[in-house]
Parts: sequence; C-alpha cells; structure tokens
Amino acid sequence: MAQDLAAFAAERGVKYFMISYTDLFGAQRAKLVPRQAIADMQAEGAGFAGFATWLDLTPAHPDLFAIPDPASVIQLPWKPEVAWVAADLSMEGEPVAQAPRIVLKRQVEAARAAGYRVKTGVEAEFFLITPDGSAISDAADMAEKPCYDQQALLRRYDVIAEICDAMLALGWKPYQNDHEDANGQFEMNWEYDDALATADKHSFFKFMVRSIAEKHGLRATFMPKPFKGLTGNGCHCHISVWDLAGQVNAFADKAMPFGLSAAGKAFLGGIMKHASALAAITNPTVNSYKRINAPRTISGATWSPNTVTWTGNNRTHMVRVPGPGRFELRLPDGAVNPYLLQAIIIAAGLEGLATSADPGPHSDIDMYAEGHKVTGAPKLPLNLLDALREFEKDPSLQAALGTEFSAAYLKLKHGEWQSYCSHFTAWERETTLDV
Repeated sequence: MAQDLAAFAAERGVKYFMISYTDLFGAQRAKLVPRQAIADMQAEGAGFAGFATWLDLTPAHPDLFAIPDPASVIQLPWKPEVAWVAADLSMEGEPVAQAPRIVLKRQVEAARAAGYRVKTGVEAEFFLITPDGSAISDAADMAEKPCYDQQALLRRYDVIAEICDAMLALGWKPYQNDHEDANGQFEMNWEYDDALATADKHSFFKFMVRSIAEKHGLRATFMPKPFKGLTGNGCHCHISVWDLAGQVNAFADKAMPFGLSAAGKAFLGGIMKHASALAAITNPTVNSYKRINAPRTISGATWSPNTVTWTGNNRTHMVRVPGPGRFELRLPDGAVNPYLLQAIIIAAGLEGLATSADPGPHSDIDMYAEGHKVTGAPKLPLNLLDALREFEKDPSLQAALGTEFSAAYLKLKHGEWQSYCSHFTAWERETTLDV
C-alpha cells in the first residue's frame, strides 16, 4: 500500500497523477497533477467547482477538495507514466456527506462497528461498439446464441487480452473472460475483495476498459440496454460477510439449506425487504428499465429479473445462492455507481442483520417461463420514476445512507426524469402524428 505518493512516483517513474472522484451519476472526474505537486495535493487535495459536476451544489459553494487515498493508487498499465488515485471529497475541512465514496466508507465503518467485514465481487458486462455508438464493432458477430462464442472472443483477443494482462499486472487475480449473451458483449472476472477495494477496482475497470477500447479504435459501453433485442449489460454482485480478521465467513453454514447461515439469510432478508427501493441506486437511469423489464431477447432470455424473488442456483431470479457462504444479487446493471452499489447493499444487509429479517420462501421455478405463477412477490419498478418513489418511501434506507446524500440523489435524479419526460422522441411522431 502506497502511503507517500511522491515516493510512489519516484519509485515507479510516474510523471502525472489523475486525482479522481465519482459523482452522484457515476461520472468520473479528475485532475491531472504533475508529480512535482503531488505532495501538496496529497495533504490538501485538488480543488474542484462542485456545481460543475453531478453533485447537489451551487456555484456559490466553496471549493470542493478531492483528497487522494494513497491506498487506492494504480499505475496505468497502458500508460505507465500516469497513475490513477481515488479521492475523498472535502469542503471547508469536512467530508462531503453526499459524495459516493464517503457514503460507502461510512457503511464500511458501520459494518465494522457491528463486527463484520463485507466482501464482494462484481461482474461488469460491456459491449465493444463502433466509435459512433451505432452498432457492435464486429460485423461477423451474428450468432443467435452468441454466449461463449469462441470465434467472436478470439476476434477481439487484442482488446480482451490487453485488459486481462493489465489486471494480472495489477494483482487483481483475474480468472476468466468470455463473450456474453449479446452479440458484441463481453464479461471479465477478477477476484472478490473488501467492498471499498472492489468499488475502487470497479471504478478503475470501467475507465480502463474504455481507454483500452479507444486505443484499439473501438468504443466500450456499460449502458444497461444499448441495443433493442439484445441482452443488456448487467453488473451482478456476489456478496459475503466475514469476521473482522477476514478469516471466518459468517454466511457459511453447511448444515443450512444452500449452505447459507442464519446471518446470511438475515442479510439477504434486508436486501429482499428493500429491493424495490434498491432499484433507484442499482438501476439508476431511464435506460435501466429497458433491461429489467425487457421482452424476450434474440438469444431467448433477458438474464435479468423483474420480480423480487430468491432461489438456489437458478439464474432467473433476482437473487441466487450459487454456492455455500455467498449469494449473487442480479439486479444491478452497467450504469450503477460503483460506490453506491456497495453502499446500498451494506446498508440494506446490515438492517437485515440487526432485525433478523426473513427473506421469505425461496422459489425453484423458471421465472421466465412460470413467473406468472408467483404470488405475493413484488414486481420490480417499471421505470426510474417508480424506483425513485420507492426510495422516497423507504426512510430507514435513506437514513442509513445519510439524509444529505438521499436528498441530493433524489433531487438530481428527479431532475433527470423531468429532462427525459420533456424530450421529444421519434416514437411520439411515428405513433401519434396522424391521430
């Protein structure tokens, strides 16, 4: 772990640092700082005008300072003279409560205070597309069932291998890469880690994938549903909770169904209880609801949930328990903010642990073929507005994440919804011009 960024630069030959933070909409913001100035920046932070990014601030607010966290520093494998470092936002010497990384760090501390250490892994799916975004980049990738397509994977070997080589060099322990269920879509997996470390890696991964794709003359998108008829980009999250030493998995109990302990079921109970409100964070864009409420895709399945249900090793439900000691939340999509994803999982799960929440009965049916038979399980929100209203109706979740954050997020996201509603579309003209 680097403690002195100036020493890190001298040792590694770094010329510049990207001091980076992620705003409420998941956009990454940065300043490029020469190594000669990094010592001052590490102590005082890089200055930003907060109103210029997606935070609930005005032009009259004081300077926003991004304080780099040296534990997160990553030397860019594709441009080693530059290093990226995640930052925490401060204003007038106080942490900015609405800043996503601050929100997550407070949840990590809440878990620690309860005697837990949350570990997670993410599966960040993405498409490789043409630079103008109009089509997938590989015209030969046309199979009806393209998942795991060997030829299509090898045609994009240069891009995928360079990203995987980078993760190997960074010590992330990547273990598999594949062509996913949509034409032009890929997934790359690396080892799970503590929630904050996973969020930093997830944030950097998106930056890295886009950068390396651009280097190869392509474009990468994590958009939830970039193409009609094709499976969307999910961001499934695998969750386990450990003791503070990280040695004992509190979710594991071989004597229990699915190998999930009473604590694991209670944590899951919190997720199930707050699922509809979670969607405001895990599925944060208008486009997100084209994925979780999608009609059948060309491949035959959307691979995304639309109902609040859980199961064993069955991919048609919102939560599956694929093996002992962990579960997979399949709700999040590619637009999710890496920090808020982890924060809301911990917040909902900790409440579940504190109240011994019951996740309800599991279901073994194929939700895509027989979901209409399920009774008593809530349907997930149909659109972003419904999700925001569910979050507004969940005061305990808002309080756990922080009232300042919750108010800021709801204000800006309602503004986004209003912007969408005021936008005239081709569909409107095509369907109502002659009414």
